[in-house]
Amino acid sequence: MLDRRANKRRLIVVFGMTTAYMLAEAIGGQLTGSLALLADAGHMLTDAGALGLALYAIRYAERPATPQKSFGYYRAEVMAALANAVVLLLISFFILYEAWQRFAHPPKVLSWPMLVIAAIGLVVNFVGMRLLSGSAGESLNVKAAYLEVLSDTLGSLGVIAASVIILTTGWYLADPIFGAAIGLFIIPRTWKMLKDTAHILMEGTPANINLEVLQEEVLKIPGVVAVHDVHVWTLTSGLDSMSGHVCVADPKDGIGIMNAIRKMLEERFGISHTTIQVEDNQCRPSDLGV
Repeated sequence: MLDRRANKRRLIVVFGMTTAYMLAEAIGGQLTGSLALLADAGHMLTDAGALGLALYAIRYAERPATPQKSFGYYRAEVMAALANAVVLLLISFFILYEAWQRFAHPPKVLSWPMLVIAAIGLVVNFVGMRLLSGSAGESLNVKAAYLEVLSDTLGSLGVIAASVIILTTGWYLADPIFGAAIGLFIIPRTWKMLKDTAHILMEGTPANINLEVLQEEVLKIPGVVAVHDVHVWTLTSGLDSMSGHVCVADPKDGIGIMNAIRKMLEERFGISHTTIQVEDNQCRPSDLGV
């Protein structure tokens, strides 16, 4: 079961670290005159905002259900993940645009201060990644925050590599080259997350559920004649729901059959929220199917 309290604690720590380093990087960029550091500080400002959004979404999702919101506010986490994915894509395109601009006019930077500040940022971002990595596979919201920190980590690595090259060779084109590489690395991973969140909002079948296999397992329950109008969807990460119509040979066995189906769905597919309508065995062939 998804531990939202633990996720919130981790996000609070990472949010505090990211915000503190963002301020240090902005000051460092001003003092050194480094456009790369100022740009990365702007990147981290967006990331801090995204982490704050992820925290707000978890807090909002904890609100109890109401007559107007009968499913509660679980989808707030999915909406936050979608917003973060869009922001990450925009950041990636901005990085590519800035890299293109710098190919024509590579900026001169103070490489030693740039290297030191980027190294500190690498440590901060690595710690943040470690804190979030355990939950990134369970929650789309935390995964979005994890990708934000990952992009910061790559940014720090890129700045370190660029500063070393500039320090040793004086080749200022290293800055836009590494910037473009970072942007290209982020885009495909963010695009996949964007598709995953859109799939949930469209109430698509979860990737870990094979609907045909699920129906076959239901048909194996003694007394089940047919099953139709089966739907499985995700409310939020770690919480899937299922609804369906089941035709039984003897309506008197309906409650027992329904309980057996619910037990099977929870044990076999991890679905604990189910709505099953039991019908008699007069289901017409035209009514059958998904």
